[in-house]
Amino acid sequence: MDAATLTVAYYTHDDFARVEQQLIDVYAEVYVEDAATDPFFSVDRFTQRLRAHAAAPRWGCALGEVEGQPVGYAYGFARTASYQWKGLLTEAPAADLAETDTRTFALCEVMVRAPWRGTGIALTLHEELLSHRIEERSHLLVEETHPKVRAQYERWGYRWMGTMQPYADAPRYDSMLRPII
Repeated sequence: MDAATLTVAYYTHDDFARVEQQLIDVYAEVYVEDAATDPFFSVDRFTQRLRAHAAAPRWGCALGEVEGQPVGYAYGFARTASYQWKGLLTEAPAADLAETDTRTFALCEVMVRAPWRGTGIALTLHEELLSHRIEERSHLLVEETHPKVRAQYERWGYRWMGTMQPYADAPRYDSMLRPII
C-alpha cells in the first residue's frame, strides 16, 4: 500500500474513548500469534495496559488510516518526576535515570498492520507522535528476541541504555532512549 494515501491524526486522553476500540482491534490483529501462546500478550492484558497508559499524564496517540481504515499507531505518555525505573535489570548511568515531569516520554507502542509494513508508516507515525511532545527524550522497550526491530530503532536515533522486565511475566526488553528534539 502506498504510504502517500496515509492520513494521521493525533489524539490525547480526551479523545481516548473514541479511539480505544480501534487501538485494541489493531493490537489483536498484530499480536494474534503472540497472544495464542503467551498470556502477557493477550488482548485483555493489553487492554489493561492501554487503559492505564491512557490515564497517565499527557497520553498521546498518532493513529494512521488508509481509506478510512486504521493501519497502525504509536502512543505513549509522560513519565513523572517520581518514576522509579522498576524492572531495570542492568545498571544504567544515574543521569539516564533522573526524571522530571517533562524529561521522558514513554513510547509504549508502535505497530503497523501486516499489509502496510515496510512502507515507512511506522516511522511516519513515530515522528508525528513525537512532534506533539514537550518532553526532552523518548524511551521505549523492544523485546530482546527482536534484533531487527532494535536495529530499526537505532536507525531512528535510539541508543541502548539497559535491560528491563517491566512486569514479572513480561519478556526481557532492551530499554532505549532518544532525544526528541
